[in-house]
Amino acid sequence: MTIAEQLSRVRARIDAAARAAGRSPGDVTLVAVSKTKPPEAIREAYAAGQRAFGENYAQELVAKAEALADLVDLEWHFVGHLQTNKARVAARIAHVVHTVDTSVLANELGKRAARDRATPLAVLIEVNVGREPQKAGASPGEILEVIDAVRAQPALRLRGLMTVPPAGDPGAARTAFETLALLRNLHGGPALLPDLSMGMSDDLEAAVASGATYVRIGRAIFGDR
Repeated sequence: MTIAEQLSRVRARIDAAARAAGRSPGDVTLVAVSKTKPPEAIREAYAAGQRAFGENYAQELVAKAEALADLVDLEWHFVGHLQTNKARVAARIAHVVHTVDTSVLANELGKRAARDRATPLAVLIEVNVGREPQKAGASPGEILEVIDAVRAQPALRLRGLMTVPPAGDPGAARTAFETLALLRNLHGGPALLPDLSMGMSDDLEAAVASGATYVRIGRAIFGDR
């Protein structure tokens, strides 16, 4: 199956999930996670109408942004763990950063964005809902601290929350998504945090049912790494 065909299947899944939840499919943005995939694969998805692409690694983002600079309306989303010393790369190239998880990172990203961008950088706060020690993300109790740090940076624009659910357990994934939506409500609701970034190839339906506005899909579009 081609990338275009797989994209079509994923879009159909999003459409069906949104309608089943009483939502408009247009309220859910598909981020095609293209980490480890060559620029040619991104071009194929772009030709099929995809515009938002997610990358996990700073060096890979730089290389692909350069290789695909002719695609002027391509939108880069940084969706991997972001080290503070790589903040300058994300601030310069990314349109959205999904993984701000500490006040230190927020401060550095804000400084870099103020220096290297003409417009504010949209960011989401990554939350480790399940408190899994092997995963990055602010704990639920640390969200307010990171929110305050982001809001203190004029060059950042806070958009919402993001999470990565426990792998291989659909029930736990759904619980994680529902918990993230509850945490959003505790910190101002959709008016202040309009976006929820959650849901991947195996669990996008549960994420959309729980209110996801971004779903990050890699394998179902591009195949296994």
